[in-house]
Amino acid sequence: MKSTIKIKKIGITELNTDAIINAANSQLLEGGGVCGAIFNEAGSMELTDACSKIGGCATGEAVITPGFNLSAKYIIHAVGPIWQDGNNNEPELLYNAYKNSLILAMENNCHSIGFPVISSGIYGYPKDKAWKKAIEACTDFINDNPDYHIDIIFAVLSDESKELGEKTLNNIPSGS
Repeated sequence: MKSTIKIKKIGITELNTDAIINAANSQLLEGGGVCGAIFNEAGSMELTDACSKIGGCATGEAVITPGFNLSAKYIIHAVGPIWQDGNNNEPELLYNAYKNSLILAMENNCHSIGFPVISSGIYGYPKDKAWKKAIEACTDFINDNPDYHIDIIFAVLSDESKELGEKTLNNIPSGS
């Protein structure tokens, strides 16, 4: 069975996947946007408590908590970079946020995962560049782990984001 990458217009908390990714801040605190929606749906108190026990997460890294009230078994908290100008390791850090999320998913036997477009909201990463790094990291993970099946779904809220993601996905060569 071949791993897949799909893009859906859906709220990330509505996905029925083994894990969903929270576009987290490095303090793992409840935030706005995707992060706020996930905390709200999962159960803010339980998730805040679990995150405070972890203590924090460096940019480009990822940590995992239970999904609590979500249908997803796990929430993987990935910290993407705040866009400055592209010359401060932002592409590398964003790539690593995806890669480390996928490694954590595999280590926890997750075969389906839901991502937002990390760093493309309040962190200001240009959407086209954010999509390119997201798709590259996911495609590389699939190619590097051919014996591990995972279905990757990007949850987006706008037609514009869905179209940009699909265009990017179609322009990045896949492996085998």
